[in-house]
Amino acid sequence: MKQKFKKIATAVTIGCRLNQADTALIFDKLKNRGYEIVKSDTKEQLSLIIINTCSVTGSASQKSRQAARSFRKKSPKAIIIVTGCSVDIESDFWKNETSINLIIPNSSKTNINTYLDKLASKTDQSILEPNSKDSTGASFVETATGYYPFKSRANIKIQEGCDSFCTYCIVPYGRGKPQSRNWNDTIREFKELLKRGHREIILTGVNIATYNDSGKTLGDLLKKLVSIPGNFRIRLSSTEPQFNTHELIDIISSSPKICRFLHLPLQHGTNEILKRMGRNYTTEDFSKFVHKAVKQIPGICIGTDIIVGFPGETDKLFSQCSDFIKQLPLSYLHIFRYSKRKGTPAANYADQVPNNVALKRRNILSDIEKELSSNLITQQLGKTVKVLFEKHSNNELIGWSDNYIKIKADYNNSKYFQVSTQSSYQLFNNFIDVQIHKITGHREAKGII
Repeated sequence: MKQKFKKIATAVTIGCRLNQADTALIFDKLKNRGYEIVKSDTKEQLSLIIINTCSVTGSASQKSRQAARSFRKKSPKAIIIVTGCSVDIESDFWKNETSINLIIPNSSKTNINTYLDKLASKTDQSILEPNSKDSTGASFVETATGYYPFKSRANIKIQEGCDSFCTYCIVPYGRGKPQSRNWNDTIREFKELLKRGHREIILTGVNIATYNDSGKTLGDLLKKLVSIPGNFRIRLSSTEPQFNTHELIDIISSSPKICRFLHLPLQHGTNEILKRMGRNYTTEDFSKFVHKAVKQIPGICIGTDIIVGFPGETDKLFSQCSDFIKQLPLSYLHIFRYSKRKGTPAANYADQVPNNVALKRRNILSDIEKELSSNLITQQLGKTVKVLFEKHSNNELIGWSDNYIKIKADYNNSKYFQVSTQSSYQLFNNFIDVQIHKITGHREAKGII
C-alpha cells in the first residue's frame, strides 16, 4: 500500500503583531487542509513554507528576502509562499526572486486556500500576480480562528489599513485603506480563542484606536469583550495616539480584565518634527494623555516608539526631544533610527541626517530608556501582581504581569505543588499571584509565589 504523503508546513513571521495574527489565521486554514504545523527550526522535511514579510524598515525587507532564500536551500522541494507588506511594496523584486513559488498579495493572504487551489491546478509552479486591493473600506470578516500551537497568548486582528500617510511611513502602501473587522466576527473569534485555552488575548491592527464598525468603537468593543464570562485578560497592542477622547483610560481603569498597559507611538518629542512627520497631535497632547493615564491607572506600563535621525532633526531639536522624554512617566522606549523608504515624502527631504549622527543619538536615548525602564519595577517592589506563566528554565517559571514586567519565580517550595519539573506545568497558562521582590534586568524582576 502506498504511504500517504505527510504534509508539513511552517512559517516565518517578520514584523508586527498584526502579521503574527495573519499567520495564525493562515495556520488555522492549513491545519484544516490537513497540514501539520511545525516550528520553523524543525528538522523535518517541509512541504510548505510561508514567509510573512515586512517592509517597515530596510532591515525588515532584507530579513524577508534572506528568509526566503535560506529556506530554499534547506528545503529544495518545498513550496515557498511569500506574502505581507513587502510583496506589495517591493513587487518588482519578488517577481524576479527564483527561490519562491507563489506570491499572495497582502490584502488576500488569509485567502490562502484559493491560492493553493490555483497553484495545484497549474502544470508548473509559476508565480501568480498580485490582485488589486479592495479599496471599499468596508468592514471585513475572517473565516478562521487564529491557531497558535507554540504560544500561550493569542493575537486577534480587529483592524486593518491606514490612511494617515505619515511622511516617513510605508505601511499605508502595503496595508491599504483603513478597515475595521465585523463586530460579530470579532466576538466569534475572541470566544473561540478562549475555548482553545488562551488566557491572554491581544487586540491588534495597524491602528486599533480607529476601530469603528457601524458606529461601534474600540471602547464599545472592550466593554463587550470584558463582559464575556471567563478568567482571561485583554491586552491592547500598539495604539496610535487619538487624543480627542480619553475614554480609553476610563475603560482600562474600570476593568481588571484589561491589562494596565499602553503602547503609544510618540515618534518624536518636538512639535517641529511631529509636524514634519505628518503626525496629527502635539507633544502637549501626548503629555496630558500619558500623565492622566498614570494618575488614573496605578502601576500602568506605558511605552512608546521614538525615531532618531529624522530629516531636519538638528542637535537642538534632538536635545529638546530627549528632555521631553525624560519628563514623561514612561516605562520603556522602542528606539529606531530613521529608515529611508522609497516612495515616502521624507525620503526626498534634502536635510537627511548622517547615519553616524543618528546612531549616536540612538545610544543617548538608550541610556535614558534604561533609567525609565527601572522606574516602573522599582515602584512595583513588594507589590503582588498576577502573572501568566508561559515556560520554565533552570527551576524558574517565566511569565508576564499585566503591566508587562517579565517575572521569574522559583517553583521550589511553591505552595501550589510538590517540587518537580513535571508539576511546574500546573502553573502554565494560569494567573498566579506573585510578589515582586528584586529587579533582575531590563523590565525584568524576580518574584515569590
